[in-house]
Amino acid sequence: MFGAGIWLWESGLKTLSMLGAFEQATERARSIREWRIADSRGNILMSRPMTPTDRMLLPPRADLYQALIDRAVELGVQIFTSSVVTAVKPEGALVLESGEERRADLILIANGAYSQLRESILGTAWMDFGIEAGIRMLIDHQPGDPTDIITEYWNGPWRLLFNPCTSGENYIFLSAPVGDERARKLPIDRNLWKEQFPDASGLIDRFAEAGRWDRLVNVRCRQWSQERVAIIGDAAHAMPPNLGQAANTAFINVMALAMAMKDASDIPTALRDWETRQRPLTDHVQRWSYLYGFVIGKWPRGFQSLRSDILRSLGKTEWFDEGISRGARHVPDGYGVELPPVQARPALERGIS
Repeated sequence: MFGAGIWLWESGLKTLSMLGAFEQATERARSIREWRIADSRGNILMSRPMTPTDRMLLPPRADLYQALIDRAVELGVQIFTSSVVTAVKPEGALVLESGEERRADLILIANGAYSQLRESILGTAWMDFGIEAGIRMLIDHQPGDPTDIITEYWNGPWRLLFNPCTSGENYIFLSAPVGDERARKLPIDRNLWKEQFPDASGLIDRFAEAGRWDRLVNVRCRQWSQERVAIIGDAAHAMPPNLGQAANTAFINVMALAMAMKDASDIPTALRDWETRQRPLTDHVQRWSYLYGFVIGKWPRGFQSLRSDILRSLGKTEWFDEGISRGARHVPDGYGVELPPVQARPALERGIS
């Protein structure tokens, strides 16, 4: 729940509505009207508008996470912290650090891109550490800052992304080649970013001293499940945040999993069917995210104007719009279907931290 915002596309917003967490998660979020890509001088290279039926809201990550935690507790979910799991067993058991085993009808591996539990079912096909590193932070909003337009500035392999987030904060994301020591330095080397984006100097002066540096990785799994164990979220399909769709893809897949499990009599078969249905969309979003990062990070420096011209042309095509937006516009399984009410029950143990 560190200082950053998060893009919630239409698919993710529909999922949150189904879960009953929409209002709390988006209470402070900015409603985004347009996502722009611009060169270092501010010239627009691509514009992706939003509509009332194709929305994006941008809350702080902490708001989203807290809304999901609160909704889980409201429904009586038991949350145990400080319970280190060292392995899972396909037949439906998890092994704690103490050696104790816990059994369940279904176990979900949801511990992120660097999951070692994933290998309990030999799930990993490959993990690519990529060519970029990223820094995230929240900065104070000031009068005159855009309130509904995301602007993503490109200069060679460097990128500066400005995101309106709340009435008091904006979200900044920076990315650069992973080997650029100045670019991944914390506290931030403001002079480096001013060199790359001189027209954004006033914004860069406001960069927060606190920030978070991350290696941007891709994960592809050989399989998403085995018997009674499934892998979800970044553990199954981590991707760079180039399309802002990693969390939304996780939401889509988990909602589809919930629908698949609702009436399942044969859990292993239902899990295999779930992956067969969901994998094509996930693979598509991952491919486009990966290609997006490759175009930023590997494009020859002497041909930047050609990159800008190509993006201007492609950005106006239906093919490009559909490619970057397929996941964002996907309707989650079960949306619009009246679901049986969930009866909240007292939680036996609530250890949230």
